[in-house]
Amino acid sequence: MSTPAQNGAPATRLPLATLLGNYAGTQGIRSGALTSDLIDLQIADVKVSNRAFPRVVRTREFQVAELALVTFFQARAYGRPLVLMPAVIGAGRTQHQCLVYNAERGPVTLANLAGKRIGIRAHSQTTVAWIRGFLQNDYGVDLDAVQWVTFEGAHVAEFDDPPELERAADGKVLVDMLFAGELDAAIIGSGMPDDARLQPVIPDPYGEARAWSERTGAIPINHMVAIDSELATSRPDVVREVYRMLRESKRLADEKKPGGPDLTPFGLDANRKSLDVLLEYSWQQRLIPRRLSVDELFDDTTRILGA
Repeated sequence: MSTPAQNGAPATRLPLATLLGNYAGTQGIRSGALTSDLIDLQIADVKVSNRAFPRVVRTREFQVAELALVTFFQARAYGRPLVLMPAVIGAGRTQHQCLVYNAERGPVTLANLAGKRIGIRAHSQTTVAWIRGFLQNDYGVDLDAVQWVTFEGAHVAEFDDPPELERAADGKVLVDMLFAGELDAAIIGSGMPDDARLQPVIPDPYGEARAWSERTGAIPINHMVAIDSELATSRPDVVREVYRMLRESKRLADEKKPGGPDLTPFGLDANRKSLDVLLEYSWQQRLIPRRLSVDELFDDTTRILGA
């Protein structure tokens, strides 16, 4: 526990078990360029942060953790002691381009998705929730008419995939199945191969993404930071310091990149609309057992960060 310096002795920094991926916006922290007199963010040695998300929601291993939003929604709905911090983490991207087909096997269009086999890493993956939301709400696609093929289950143990979903056989790889014609299309977030055979199902996906954001006032954010509820209640000063470090690390990264829309915004006001849309999509897709409000995701400490 952090204590003030006494008799000239240096204060002890509070160690915080932390899960934080390696992105431009986190380099200031991960490199050690940003430090704190109050806290010591002890970042887990995890190559890909999403592989540790089950540890966040099942074992309370981390006090500060990057977390996919649908996973957080499910964790919150099932009573996990976590609260959200209004800090978007990651590279930041649009999502419309992530639904692709193999052009060698013939075109797949929005009009002929019914009956198609679409590969997804997981039913509750946040990128998947965004794209299914676009398909249902903007393009009139019947999601139940698609055969979804998954490769892993949910991070939150209480959530079971619907029985109508198909699980790929052990050892199968999503991209390989797409190239082999075992899948008609796939939703691929990070790790999209640079291969000309992969073409977007949604025409002009980047233009569509811009138009969607202009129409809705939202951006398709994926990961934010979750805080252990007990820490947020007992040490609001610590939570504010975590936020300060994350915001400063983002600022350092923003100084080095060209201008454009901010795809990793901080603060509740900047993220409220995006969270509200994704909560609605998650409810429509039966990913959460009840409709959550944006304000339920936060507590009195985290709600006002950045205000």
